[in-house]
Amino acid sequence: MKRTNLRVVITGASSGIGAATAIAFAREGASLVLGARGKEGLDDIAQRCRAAGGKADVKVVDATDADAVGRFAREARSTLGDIDLWFSDVGVGVVGQFAEVPIEDHQRVIETNLVSHMNDAHALLPIFLEQGHGIWVNMISVGGYVTTPYSAAYAASKFGLRGFSAALRAELHDQPRIHVCDVYPTFVDTPGFAHAGNYTGAKLSYPPGVLAPEKVADAVVKLARQPRATTVIGAPAFALKLAELATPLTAVAMKRFLDTWSKRADRTGDTQGSLYEPPATASGVHSGQRPTDAAGQKKNTALLAGAVVAAAAIGVQVWRRRSR
Repeated sequence: MKRTNLRVVITGASSGIGAATAIAFAREGASLVLGARGKEGLDDIAQRCRAAGGKADVKVVDATDADAVGRFAREARSTLGDIDLWFSDVGVGVVGQFAEVPIEDHQRVIETNLVSHMNDAHALLPIFLEQGHGIWVNMISVGGYVTTPYSAAYAASKFGLRGFSAALRAELHDQPRIHVCDVYPTFVDTPGFAHAGNYTGAKLSYPPGVLAPEKVADAVVKLARQPRATTVIGAPAFALKLAELATPLTAVAMKRFLDTWSKRADRTGDTQGSLYEPPATASGVHSGQRPTDAAGQKKNTALLAGAVVAAAAIGVQVWRRRSR
């Protein structure tokens, strides 16, 4: 499939990775339909897409509403003719120990991160089957492999997304021109932490090694030409497989780290972030926390990749000792 003249739909397009990916496709001359809850954010990104050389239409949609997503999909197809690639990038998070976070906030995370992607797939697959082709890109994150204490609902949603994609790939086995592609980045420099619910009392900040959203966007654009089931960004793919074996050890280590961090970080009040309402203004692509110099970026990426590999290796050693 040529990368030019692509017809692309993106949900969660008003900020972060979704926004960066929209702009990246626009540079390829794509025609886009962008969906999200906040019109100001959508209009901002659509303007950037047009300036980059693409065509962009915006439609306000709450991806947790299955009926609304169905209408959005039909309108997107009417606008574009066919849909070559659909990128599901809707996602939120809430940070805090499980019992200290209101259960409705946990439910909202599951609705947004898991159910909304299922809504997307349910609306688009009949279109893909009728067309006889299509690529669904499912944004997951390394949270689909690596346990995340203080983000239990997030972990549940991401592990769930990974299983959901695997099930769809099996169902579509006899449809060689329909692809389900999962993307697993490490931490990415987006407004995500600013949008997250937070019940730790500590100010959220990104760790060393945070990726530029543009790096993830480039990987998604590449999938339009070379679809593949699994794309890992920011750490070696094999390290995630090892991390699965190391889960009991790494989860406890992460929990202890977060206990210490939550006591030492700058203080802030509890917030629901944008769990229930979109941001009041356009959020853009980046958080502003990532180092801007190339040396700092390279050093931080190496630190994170090394930490993932080291934790996984230690876990495998422990697992081997226990299994003897």
